Amino acid sequence: MQGLLIRMAKRLNKLWGRAGRVFEDRYHEHILRTPKQVRNALVYVLRNAWKHRVRVGQDLDMFTSGPWFDGWKETFEVRGLPECPVASPRTWLLHTGWWKHHGRISLSEMPGG
Repeated sequence: MQGLLIRMAKRLNKLWGRAGRVFEDRYHEHILRTPKQVRNALVYVLRNAWKHRVRVGQDLDMFTSGPWFDGWKETFEVRGLPECPVASPRTWLLHTGWWKHHGRISLSEMPGG
């Protein structure tokens, strides 16, 4: 990711005839190795807007992959969804490991507690 941002920044700076930073350093890589780490990351991605009180009128944030996520505790139906925009998990840890060890994610759960 950082390599892509560097290449883009170099080309943009050349195009604009300038030098210096184009993107803030916002990319942080952390390899998830345990079921708990994976579950915490999923809660963060799927429920972070609610933690910060950015609500859009329903429990499910429609601006995430949440409607297609199959690890929710609650069952619900969202009509009129386009084809799933994310790839299916390919590893045991992402597909099954996190919820078998730590349970599915509730729509009332918040990151960090």
